[in-house]
Amino acid sequence: MSRSSIETVGVRYTGWAALNRDPLEDVVEYTCPHCGAKGAKAARRPRSAYHFTDGFLQDLQGEAGTCRECKQSLRVAPVVLVHDRDEQRRFNAVFLADLDLSKN
Repeated sequence: MSRSSIETVGVRYTGWAALNRDPLEDVVEYTCPHCGAKGAKAARRPRSAYHFTDGFLQDLQGEAGTCRECKQSLRVAPVVLVHDRDEQRRFNAVFLADLDLSKN
């Protein structure tokens, strides 16, 4: 039996966008598409693997993970690299509708 994982958008904050975080902590944040819980996992790919796509630096290969709340497997792709607060506002405007789950 093959288990398929649902994709979700991940974001990796660096520089000015990550001022409220420990500088040694480099994580990819995501929202689980199964249960809606916010999660984070250690970033595995180097920043040189990110390419400019759709107005953002993105890693389109993504990463695999497991939600800590519902224990379902998921695929975090694309992972968007957000460096400063202007990019953070632009990211929220573009991707926020995809990150929030519908209550319907």
